[in-house]
Amino acid sequence: MRVSRAQIENLAQFRYALRQFLRFSERAARQAGVSPQQHQLLLTIKGMTGRDWANVAEIAERLQVSHHAAVALITRAQRLKLVRRQRGTIDRRTVQVSLTPKGEALIEQLSALHSAELGRLGTILLDQLSSLASRGRRTHRTA
Repeated sequence: MRVSRAQIENLAQFRYALRQFLRFSERAARQAGVSPQQHQLLLTIKGMTGRDWANVAEIAERLQVSHHAAVALITRAQRLKLVRRQRGTIDRRTVQVSLTPKGEALIEQLSALHSAELGRLGTILLDQLSSLASRGRRTHRTA
């Protein structure tokens, strides 16, 4: 499959806009007093569908880190009083990690900032992604 110059340019622009957003996110987390990883932990827990907690395996998977790294991250966040751990009510082997009121307030603050930034960069990201996807579909059909 041959990749056109325009596809490469769109991919470069998409990657650039994505990196801008990630850099913004890293700075926003640090300015709020947490590491980017701690912010991701809070977002992962708050973003669980249908419940207000996540287990360690889910956190490790969503953050793409080892189980050990997830446990260490949770421990650091617990020391900052951002999260709490408790045994599962149904499966006592499961550790449920949930946000404290302090963690809830922080993720609300950071999410508002991130939503505003996505509003700024969103059009660029969507345009580039749409262009890449449509070209990819055309290239795939001709292959």
